[in-house]
Amino acid sequence: MSGESYDKGQGDSPQFELGFQFGEHGGRIGDSPRIRVSRRARRLSVRVYPDARVEVVVPPRARAREVELFVAAHREWIDEKRALALALRPPPEAFPPAEVTLSCCGDTWRLHLAGGHGRLRLVPEAVTSGGMLRVTGIAAPAALRSALRAWLMRAARQRLEPLVASLAARCGVRYRQVSIRRQRSRWGSCSVRGTISLNACLLFQRPEVVEYLIIHELMHVKHMNHSASFWRAVESHCADWRRLDAELLRGWRRVPHWVFSES
Repeated sequence: MSGESYDKGQGDSPQFELGFQFGEHGGRIGDSPRIRVSRRARRLSVRVYPDARVEVVVPPRARAREVELFVAAHREWIDEKRALALALRPPPEAFPPAEVTLSCCGDTWRLHLAGGHGRLRLVPEAVTSGGMLRVTGIAAPAALRSALRAWLMRAARQRLEPLVASLAARCGVRYRQVSIRRQRSRWGSCSVRGTISLNACLLFQRPEVVEYLIIHELMHVKHMNHSASFWRAVESHCADWRRLDAELLRGWRRVPHWVFSES
């Protein structure tokens, strides 16, 4: 299950990309698209990510002129999807944040910059429904972003792994393991071996949305597709999945800017 990413290739029609890979830099209208050469690519394709970044994937022997013509032919489609992505993208935020709210469990963590010298350290001091993230040392922006992201990954593992186990037991599904990642575009996935991969950014979504996404991936253990049988299985455990799925597609607006941005 993914967020809303658009993929268009030669002869293809726009579609929701289920299982997209987010890149490292965001794009804005007016930026040049990122060109990525892929040995596995057999044709030209262009993808617009939820952060409005545009990536053109080309085969190794593609010529520059061929790429230019392909992008020009799809310019209207690209502009339309970029405009939509920008409309849904969260607004810029001041850094560092005063607090971090994990909507999935109702926790709010206040950021306290204690100052000091030496290497930055971030120490969570938990209390009921959140706590304080105590930061000591030199709080350079890059180091603080890195520390907050590391804390987010730990928090996601602590909260999401037990939830997967609980929902799997309720749904009668056996999975192999849980993997936590920080991705710019994919909310979750299920491998053919039964590994459930979840995005740490799910912590910023409402509990009902997170539960739906996990059920969605658990049903992929039995149905590695999006067939009618798959959706019937999802609905049997989550009757309101359509509304929650639509909310998840807009969920990137709930993700704080610092999770991916470098500025």
